[in-house]
Amino acid sequence: MAGYSAAIQGHIITTTTTAATRSLSLCLSHKTLKARFFSCVTVRSNLPLLSRPQLFSRSFGVIKCFDCGGVRGFLDWRKGDNLTLLRLQQNSNYSRFAYQDPSSDDDSDGEFGSTQQSMTGSTLDNIDDWKWKLTMLLRNNDEQEVVSREKKERRDFEHLSTLATRMGLHSRQYSRVVVFSKVPLPNYRPDLDEKRPQREVLLPFGLQREVDSHLGAYLSKKSIIKGRSNSLSRSSNNGNMNNAGIYKRVGSDIQNNVAMEKIIRRKSLQLRNKQQEWLDSSEGQQMLEFRKSLPAFKERDMLLKTISENQVVVVSGETGCGKTTQLPQYILESEIEAARGAACSIICTQPRRISAMAVSERVAAERGENLGESVGYKVRLEGMKGRDTRLLFCTTGVLLRRLLVDRNLTGVTHVIVDEIHERGMNEDFLLIVLRDLLPQRPDLRLILMSATLNAELFSSYFGGAPTIHIPGFTYPVRAHFLEDFVEMTGYRLTQYNQIDDYGQEKTWKMQKQAQAFRKRKSHIASSVEDALEAANFKGYSSRTQDSLSCWNPDSIGFNLIEHVLCHIVRRERPGAVLVFMTGWDDINSLKDQLQAHPIFGDPSRVLLLACHGSMASSEQRLIFDKPEDGVRKIVLATNMAETSITINDVVFVVDCGKAKETSYDALNNTPCLLPSWISKAAARQRRGRAGRVQPGECYHLYPKCVYEAFSDYQLPELLRTPLQSLCLQIKSLQLGSISDFLSRALQPPEPLSVQNAVEYLKVIGALDESENLTILGRHLSALPVEPKLGKMLIYGAVFNCLDPIMTVVAGLSVRDPFLMPFDKKDLAESAKAQFSAQDYSDHLALIRAYDGWKASEAQQSGYEYCWKNFLSAQTLKAIDSLRKQFSYLLKDTGLIDQRTKNCNTWSHDEHLIRAVICAGLFPGICSVVNKEKSIGLKTMEDGQVLLYSNSVNGAVSKIPFPWLVFNEKVKVNTVFLRDSTGISDSVLLLFGGKISSGGLDGHLKMLGGYLEFFMKPAIADMYLSLKKELEELIQEKLLNPTLEVQSYEQLLMVIRLLVSEDQCEGRFIFGRQSPSHSKKAMKEGLPSKVGDANSKNELQTLLARAGHGAPTYKTKQLKNNQFRSTVCFNGLDFVGQPCSSKKLAEKDAAAEALLWLKGETKSSAKHVDHASLLLKKIKNKTGSRIPVHGGKWS
Repeated sequence: MAGYSAAIQGHIITTTTTAATRSLSLCLSHKTLKARFFSCVTVRSNLPLLSRPQLFSRSFGVIKCFDCGGVRGFLDWRKGDNLTLLRLQQNSNYSRFAYQDPSSDDDSDGEFGSTQQSMTGSTLDNIDDWKWKLTMLLRNNDEQEVVSREKKERRDFEHLSTLATRMGLHSRQYSRVVVFSKVPLPNYRPDLDEKRPQREVLLPFGLQREVDSHLGAYLSKKSIIKGRSNSLSRSSNNGNMNNAGIYKRVGSDIQNNVAMEKIIRRKSLQLRNKQQEWLDSSEGQQMLEFRKSLPAFKERDMLLKTISENQVVVVSGETGCGKTTQLPQYILESEIEAARGAACSIICTQPRRISAMAVSERVAAERGENLGESVGYKVRLEGMKGRDTRLLFCTTGVLLRRLLVDRNLTGVTHVIVDEIHERGMNEDFLLIVLRDLLPQRPDLRLILMSATLNAELFSSYFGGAPTIHIPGFTYPVRAHFLEDFVEMTGYRLTQYNQIDDYGQEKTWKMQKQAQAFRKRKSHIASSVEDALEAANFKGYSSRTQDSLSCWNPDSIGFNLIEHVLCHIVRRERPGAVLVFMTGWDDINSLKDQLQAHPIFGDPSRVLLLACHGSMASSEQRLIFDKPEDGVRKIVLATNMAETSITINDVVFVVDCGKAKETSYDALNNTPCLLPSWISKAAARQRRGRAGRVQPGECYHLYPKCVYEAFSDYQLPELLRTPLQSLCLQIKSLQLGSISDFLSRALQPPEPLSVQNAVEYLKVIGALDESENLTILGRHLSALPVEPKLGKMLIYGAVFNCLDPIMTVVAGLSVRDPFLMPFDKKDLAESAKAQFSAQDYSDHLALIRAYDGWKASEAQQSGYEYCWKNFLSAQTLKAIDSLRKQFSYLLKDTGLIDQRTKNCNTWSHDEHLIRAVICAGLFPGICSVVNKEKSIGLKTMEDGQVLLYSNSVNGAVSKIPFPWLVFNEKVKVNTVFLRDSTGISDSVLLLFGGKISSGGLDGHLKMLGGYLEFFMKPAIADMYLSLKKELEELIQEKLLNPTLEVQSYEQLLMVIRLLVSEDQCEGRFIFGRQSPSHSKKAMKEGLPSKVGDANSKNELQTLLARAGHGAPTYKTKQLKNNQFRSTVCFNGLDFVGQPCSSKKLAEKDAAAEALLWLKGETKSSAKHVDHASLLLKKIKNKTGSRIPVHGGKWS
């Protein structure tokens, strides 16, 4: 506050704690008090106020009036006829709400002494202070937060945080900084991190001169190259302006339409005859009998009638009812019988590739046809369909890609969206597009199919569309919840037998998991906690009740699972057991524990198997095989076994009630992978796995009251994943504003998630500042991969290193080809390390593994190579297939020609490959600070992060690169980085994001200033020039894909030279500011004062040698949350520049004093002489203030 005025009647009492200047004047004639103070003012009176007091604030030259009487629960100016006690205490730590004399011209609001006294103060007084500060924050619409760097606030943070929560504010402590805010606060704030890495860039001797020489030669020829490019562009455009065939004759159209109708009629009759021949055949009759046995057949007529009468129909049916295979057939058969088969076009979407392929194959077999005739499929980069295909099964993404070129789905008569209950992101997106399309296509029929009874949700989204339910058939399954099992077996839960064994020492495990229960309580749904508190187990024995009171809902329960399995093996009838776990780590740890058990470790009694998506297919196939007689099969699986696979001989299911599900933390812009409670629908699906072939049993390892608290259905993917690809599709389909479009979703995503996705697309160059699609964005939307991977492909084509880049992109699009068997993990890690060859890159290791496999395949020894090196042959084949498809796609775009050799001129250049990987994965960037015994890694959104243990960089003690680019980060308990590659400063500056000049010569910034680089001004100019030319080259190539980049050979040679010769000789620095030096200092090239760790020590040494006492420092916090310090000695005050912390401000003030004492000379000998002379002159002159250079009057 700039001033304070109150009209009061009473007594004024001032209390002070320091000898700071204070003035107090009381104008009795006007009954007005004006005070300047730095501690507190207590107003006390037994008489009522004559008028309502007001606070006046002068901010930015405007005087504002704040009525303090309206602050609820804090300032109560009237209580009956008496004035309550009012304490308005000055808190010197917070500039926004400090009181100050209106005549003061200082921009600081508080003062720090260098003594311990300034740090004292009771917790109660601190909280009273903060009641006032936070109240004023709420009243000030121009302020969003309050920041403090003082120990007192950190000490009292728990109490202050509680206070802020009661007032509706958010609070968080960032290391030495405390923040209170009106909006939610992220886990990490780079602007408040005093140890945020800043990079000092150095290049090898002579490299800059060589680069400048080649760059200058290139720029001199640039006009000629540009002329050639313009000429090519004009010729290309002229070729596109050919209008032949656009103008059609009306008479010709009429003749063509009549001829086409005849062809369609004839084709329809052929289809009807062929279908009837199949139905009349013995094989057809046998197949028809089987189809009639499915529950869906009973609803056939009702389904067809409802579809013909309504544009949208919602069909629900339990697993096994036949809706997926039969309903599309019913529609196709009906259309063929009505002689409309040739005009019929049915598209049925599936959420997974394997489903689209398997279902199409089954339907074709039921129709007595080969796949690709009337029934076909199309998945990403693969398909089988012909000219006569009338029923196409495809993934949702394939249909969305068709919408890119055919907004109205011309010729399509029926769209069937299957498994809509899974609420995949593409499915929700497709529903918005189709709902907007239906009014324009009244002849189009839309059928939504769900495996669960949530049809009403979709029905209401489409204006009350009719719903039809198809009952399924499964054998009865008896459910046992935790209380039932404990009552039945007498098993006793304790605090200790619920500690899950992940292989660590037992004491460590007990401590860690006891802490985890407290720390991770927020991950347990509040509804589950409420259900546990209200649980009533009166119908059970006291022993069971005591046992359940110890149940830890945060534990997976390895020991409990082991006990349940023992019960099944010893006492239940024969049948396989399916155990649902949360993820690979849990499966691995539980398997190790079970194998040490005398029963489960005996292969003559138990066959113990694992089922996880990252396993090799050969291992996965074992779970479907029937074991030998007398052997119990136990399968440990993730939630993929709920619907994606069916193990026919399963009779018993053990359900832990959790699944490791990816969620998206929009506030921290980080995907999270944490165990979370499943939904009721998922629990029913798990239970149903036990009733496929005979009556079964399901053991739910949680109480029934917890099950009742589960959500009905899983959270939609649209609400729990990043939205970059989706937003790019929206713009490519020209669907208008991204936020407006997504607001029409069935359940719209969080606005911050949409904002993060849009900002990401801007950073990579896919969108401009107005959210319009750029030329790069148009190319990215044509590639069926993530935007970052598409950008990597494009850069690989431009820089003629396509083969290795296609391997990287394909490898990142499928699962990891490196296998980690349970019993041979060390050998597998050693094999992967050999592929890395000390290159500090998971991506280069992948390239070498694939190249080695490809060479072995040529010698008919591919499987032997995979077995020896712990590689998945199936995954490598998938990578090989994807590479071929990528090549075809890039040829279609024109970015590469048929001569593939030209696309791989520089495929041997490892440094260029790193650069292209960086171009694709940016802004996935992480700084690498090598410490004595560890490696410090930081990202912009998360601060400190870790590498996954299976990364080649996760097993090394030092990384010789200053930066890592990574493919993805996942938060489990800590944020982990996957698939990383080390890069140099030059690679990041040239192939990373946009760079801009900072406040100093030689200062460059990236990512809004989060990444800062300091270097010689000439080197900075060189990087800026090269970056500009590189961006122009990419733009020219994308605008004119036929452009030969060889015409830019000299520029590309310069870039390759720089990225290959950069030896990463720079260093990380911390806390460097951008002070505004005087012109004289800049001319003389004086070094920056800020960050000099020895300035305070040097000043104290000089003063001691001259016989003076130690200097004192006074530090003030400014309104911009920076600090300015004044150093005082011998009557002299020297004021430093504003800095980000108190420590840096004191160093800067000491450096200011040293500059004056040393006479701003460069000779160290003259420094000492000049300083000694000055100090002798001013000795014993402490009674008066002397104005000197850099100082001011105190």
